[in-house]
Amino acid sequence: MPNRVPRNFAPSVFLTLLIGFLAILWVAGGASRADALGQVIVRIAAWITVILAAFLGKRSLHEARALYWFLLMAALLPMLQLVPLPPSLWESLPGRMQLADAVASDQPWRPLSIVPGATWNALSSLVVPLAGVLLLTNLPMSERRWLPAILLGTILASAILGLLQFSGTGINNPLINDTPGQVSGSFANRNHFALFLAIGCVLVPIWVFQDGRRPSWRGPLGIGILLLFVLTILATGSRAGMFVGSLAVAIAMVLAWRPLQRELQRFPRWVSPLFIVGIASVTAAFVAFSVLAGRAESINRAIVVETGTDMRARGLPTLLDMIRTYFPAGTGFGSFDPVFRIHEPFELLKLTYFNHAHNDFLEIILDGGLIASAALFAALAWWAWASIQAWRNGSPLARAGGAILFLVFVASIVDYPARTPMMMATIVLAAFWLCKPRVEQDQSALPGQGQQL
Repeated sequence: MPNRVPRNFAPSVFLTLLIGFLAILWVAGGASRADALGQVIVRIAAWITVILAAFLGKRSLHEARALYWFLLMAALLPMLQLVPLPPSLWESLPGRMQLADAVASDQPWRPLSIVPGATWNALSSLVVPLAGVLLLTNLPMSERRWLPAILLGTILASAILGLLQFSGTGINNPLINDTPGQVSGSFANRNHFALFLAIGCVLVPIWVFQDGRRPSWRGPLGIGILLLFVLTILATGSRAGMFVGSLAVAIAMVLAWRPLQRELQRFPRWVSPLFIVGIASVTAAFVAFSVLAGRAESINRAIVVETGTDMRARGLPTLLDMIRTYFPAGTGFGSFDPVFRIHEPFELLKLTYFNHAHNDFLEIILDGGLIASAALFAALAWWAWASIQAWRNGSPLARAGGAILFLVFVASIVDYPARTPMMMATIVLAAFWLCKPRVEQDQSALPGQGQQL
């Protein structure tokens, strides 16, 4: 059983920084657009955090070396794309000759990136995950057990904000480019908000049964929070979120299965399946009531919206043609919008613009070419290997970390959630848990503060 928090407990500087950083991300880090006002606040806070962590931190980088390697690889790719190239080499890159006529005089030295400013923005955005990794690796072992509760509380706060928006309260955040009247919580995009809630579903059983504790009051509260997340996902109007949320609930049931069996083993055998059926029935009843009351906007959009009107499906042939045009060099990170306008066919023109490919895997291949494709494959391979190890003999927290990354991967097939600062921090936290497959123990053999000998 975990030790109770002593009355005279004082949080470490890194726990304080982490909570403050997550609070700033919650308020200002829900948008992915570079021109969102919140990006300025988020990156200033991230740089301050990096500087403080670098000066105050004492832990080795060894325990999260995979994260540091992937961060280094992610930073090197846009750096290489910003190196000026001689005209002869630049013109030999695929797709560049159609841009050569933009300069009437002699061709200047140009970087590989077609839109260097956007690539600089992509590079500078990596300060957010860097700050997250530095805070987590320097966090004392005794305080790391609070991370699931901290993240779950952050998601719960976003869900409450989403419910206020759903009730008709005119809450719009000037720091992000949210759409008035849309249920998107602390995010600008309802799909990202729905994914955030789905991640919360995975965290509920981890919080309820953390450190092998008995559920006590956390059990019924966890069930209520799970139902809240599910109903809020339905209210967002996100079709992708509805699918990811269904996966998250299934994963939550798997994570809760063993602890539930341990709790119910003192009762007759028929109690266990009856309890599971009861929870499923209550959830289904709430969902059915939401549908009948006209509150399940996600289901309504899934029924009404036709595939032929979805820009994701209509723009896919053009996206694939762009990849063939610029591969293996790529167009440069962050360059999708301007480059897509060059290739956009007349039948796709409309009053709004296609800001991203809405398939982050294909957009990474388009932006980074062959090298980025190899880096993406390496990241997916590491996730698969680490997740298998976690499910074989790892801790529930490591399994939850792998499951959270899986939900992000699934959502990235039709969207771009990993480009949002709040989601970047969540991804770093999940990957950090996955890096630590075993249950962490305090390195000191002496009793901690407030413990008895």
